[in-house]
Amino acid sequence: MVCRLIRIYGIVQGVGFRPFVSRLAERYGISGSVCNKGSYVEIIAKAEETVIGEFVLAIETEAPARSAIVKVKVMDSPVDVSADSGFEIALSKHEEGQIFVSPDIATCPDCAKELFDKNDRRYLHPFINCTQCGPRLTILDSMPYDRVKTSMAGFPMCEACSDEYSDMNSRRYHAQPVCCNDCGPELYTLVGGASEAAAQGIGTAVDVSAVGQRAEIIGGTEYNSDRIPDSGRSEGVYGAADSDKVADSDRSERAYDAADSDKVADSDCPERAYGAAALLATRAVIRNGGIAAIKGIGGFHLCCDAANEAAVRRLRRLKARPMKPFAVMMRDLEVAGRECRLKPEMEPLLTGPQKPIVLIPRRHDSADSAEPDSNIKGEIKANSQIGHNSRIAASVAPGNPNLGVMLPYTPVHMLLFDYPDDEPISDVLVMTSGNPSGAPICMNDEEALKYLSPMCDIILSNSRDIRIRADDTVMAFYRSKPYMIRRSRGYSPLPIVAKRESTHAVLGIGGELKNTFCLGDKGLYYLSPYVGDMADMRSVRALGAATTRMERLLEIQPDIVVGDMHPGYNTSEMARVIAEREGVPVMEMQHHHAHMISCMAENEYEGTALGVTFDGTGYGPDGTIWGGEFLLGDENGYERVGSITPFVHAGGDIASREGWRIAYSMMSTVLGSEPANRIAETLDLGDEKGRQSIDFMLGNNVNTVKSTSAGRLFDAASAVLGIKSASTFEGEASMALQFAAERAEAQGISLAPYEGRLINIDQDQFELCTDTLLMELTARSLSDQDTDQLAYFFHKALADMIVIACCYQRTRCRVNVVALSGGVFQNLLLLKLVDKGLENEGFKVLKHSVVPTNDGGIALGQAAVGIAALENEKQ
Repeated sequence: MVCRLIRIYGIVQGVGFRPFVSRLAERYGISGSVCNKGSYVEIIAKAEETVIGEFVLAIETEAPARSAIVKVKVMDSPVDVSADSGFEIALSKHEEGQIFVSPDIATCPDCAKELFDKNDRRYLHPFINCTQCGPRLTILDSMPYDRVKTSMAGFPMCEACSDEYSDMNSRRYHAQPVCCNDCGPELYTLVGGASEAAAQGIGTAVDVSAVGQRAEIIGGTEYNSDRIPDSGRSEGVYGAADSDKVADSDRSERAYDAADSDKVADSDCPERAYGAAALLATRAVIRNGGIAAIKGIGGFHLCCDAANEAAVRRLRRLKARPMKPFAVMMRDLEVAGRECRLKPEMEPLLTGPQKPIVLIPRRHDSADSAEPDSNIKGEIKANSQIGHNSRIAASVAPGNPNLGVMLPYTPVHMLLFDYPDDEPISDVLVMTSGNPSGAPICMNDEEALKYLSPMCDIILSNSRDIRIRADDTVMAFYRSKPYMIRRSRGYSPLPIVAKRESTHAVLGIGGELKNTFCLGDKGLYYLSPYVGDMADMRSVRALGAATTRMERLLEIQPDIVVGDMHPGYNTSEMARVIAEREGVPVMEMQHHHAHMISCMAENEYEGTALGVTFDGTGYGPDGTIWGGEFLLGDENGYERVGSITPFVHAGGDIASREGWRIAYSMMSTVLGSEPANRIAETLDLGDEKGRQSIDFMLGNNVNTVKSTSAGRLFDAASAVLGIKSASTFEGEASMALQFAAERAEAQGISLAPYEGRLINIDQDQFELCTDTLLMELTARSLSDQDTDQLAYFFHKALADMIVIACCYQRTRCRVNVVALSGGVFQNLLLLKLVDKGLENEGFKVLKHSVVPTNDGGIALGQAAVGIAALENEKQ
């Protein structure tokens, strides 16, 4: 016999790996032990050499579904064990090395079945989990992954759970969050305070005592209220000092500051309820047309009946979100198929362990289903209809042919839909992030009471603390493969594996919009859960808290911090503060270079590439705003070889929200103010006073910006065509332009292609002739050509310009690899036209898939460049 030391690296903690190894050892008659070491699982195995070989092969081929083995090392063991000593799961020990943390995992089918099994002792238990599912990252304090190092440490296991935890044949063998009705966390309600509730009687007239009696009859458990915390104990970022600083646009019609927090308890919402009664009270609120704030795995959702137009409109008013689409949680795959055109490749994603929000085309035409009421800015017409067979209210995703769909991924979600109380609830529920506009998702009771109470009628919380925020992941599909829009719950912090290991560690602080950060160490890049937009200081504090926690959790001490080169960004300042605190250098990186390297790193491409990086904004080294860029380079540097034609727009930040201002500025610059005014009047681009103001600013170079922003170019085109002249959320006008073009593509293209000049070449740089394109689009719009056809015309002409520019650059530098990145490439029509055009010209095209193409992915590029800089210094 021989004694071997086996080390398994990868996602092998929090997925039932040690119990799996223990059962395999029993099968093969192996003596020894298995132990968590923080960065890997270590096995001591004594048996015949051939048996150990079979044992290792079985580990690799039969590993738990939620695990991911990166590498296996087998060596002689420094200690021997007795051949008849049996096999044990040893106490976890900590050692340094690569750390793989499991993301949170959606409720597995076995637990879902037990949840509704009257004969199971966890019948209707809202926190049911096992080794194959449940919270992981969001409850974890430190590695190794053991109960005492999670927010479950405060819930000692009862005897029955302890027996399962110790039973090798149980699915809960060493399941760290294991619990039941007797020993687990508890549900409870907090009062909601939506200002309109009393007047409308919506969602507040719930007799909690009757609900509690009904819960006892059904078999629910009335929990001990003494165990419920007054507020969450997790690290928060909403300080008391914030109470007077919330922007008016972020408040509902009635907001609670610290001064009137005592009024919450006396509001019209139900008094506090516990356990099954809390769940039933929440269901009653939703069923009666009210709004609930519901604590999930990584934060709170705001929830209402997605089939109730009045409820959805009310949520929009209270959340100050007039048009941006809401995500919809659907009861099951059958309901999703009723509402959307599901494709086979989507089903595994919808039903799998991550359960992200997936953007899916609706089964019913909705492109013209809901337009802003001309009398009420940003509101939806009450008589709008999606389609006669759809149950989705028009206000859920107005004017959008797609729905953001997810299926229930926690036991609480499943109980919301299917609690056996003979009171059916809608099979489609709005589930939108529980946060004030611009702020991070709320994750504890203190934050929920302060910021969500004014938006809801009831708060359903629980006593299991959230350690780090994790908003829902959002995905689209491109060429039958997932295409990441927002990478968060279920995916973070799964690492991106670099092609080469490094001895250095790095922190990429991420972008100002859609922020995520990235920690890199030993050849692994860990992208954080989604944090949010950094214009709000609450988000900045959330970023600071999250970087500190993730550094501690992953045991990474960065040797360098990389931030954006924009001098005014909050993330730039955060990078400087962290670097000073850690005593390490800070590196400033150009935004679009970070985009390009992010795409190259995801695709494990090393070498020189041509980056086509199109987005809304990024600070250029020349002090202008970049956004439609062609960069030639690698992780060591870049050269700007081309861009769209620069344009000047006036009006500062307001111009980024009102595309008509961009369009008029471009017209006035190219044609002169008088012709531009006549055209603008015909096309209804702003009013005369607004145009005069722009002409004054352009003529006197006041409050003007020189830009190559591709995002603003799309906004201008949308305005010129009369599709959308202003946006209430980022990308709204551009999305509307895309949807119009997609309708034309579906119906068949009838317009002749663009025949104007595609690029201008000036010495070492080129420019796409986008100014000429916009003038051509304007002329065709004036001639009353079909709007949808013109929207496609614009997309195709721009794609042709990009392709011909890449071909030109290839003749100059012999580079045949193109990396497509930037938020504009969330536009799947443009992506398809450019991708196919480049492929037809023989290019190797690098695209995003598991890392967002928008600013949510640039932290990876920052981290990769930071590592390269340190490696170059070492040489």
